[in-house]
Amino acid sequence: MKTLIKIILAWALAIVMVAPANAQDKKAIKKAKKAAEVKELIDAQNYVFKATYMYPNGGGQRYLTTDYDVTVSRDTVESFLPYFGVVYAGAGYNSSSDNGVKFTSTKFNYTADLQKNGSYRIIIKPNDVTGTTQMFLDIFPNGNANLSVISLNRERIRYDGYIKERRKPKA
Repeated sequence: MKTLIKIILAWALAIVMVAPANAQDKKAIKKAKKAAEVKELIDAQNYVFKATYMYPNGGGQRYLTTDYDVTVSRDTVESFLPYFGVVYAGAGYNSSSDNGVKFTSTKFNYTADLQKNGSYRIIIKPNDVTGTTQMFLDIFPNGNANLSVISLNRERIRYDGYIKERRKPKA
């Protein structure tokens, strides 16, 4: 009888020990799949950065409730982001075209480098846009991303968000 109880306890313990290992395997597979999807989007230059928070240099974070984004394709970069912060001389305050980080660029330099921690550092330098000089986009294997925008006439600003696949335009 004691032997039967020991066998049942051994089986129960084995089942309890195997279940978490199986869950960890599923989690690792899901994580690897997401990292492969992110790599594919970056390699294809076909993604959208969706901003969820912004961090002006002179103030606290702000949650973004509206759909703000940066769309990246091989031939175009489109930015539609808000801006709060210090504007230097030479930049207008009342111009409707000067509100936010909003532009469409077809002439830009694009570099993507894989970092040691598995993230990607993407540098976008629009050549046909006045004001915005560089955008630094750090994309992590889980799809989360940070974007820093450096402008000539404004303080640097940072955005947090995530990337997703760019939808194909309707024909």
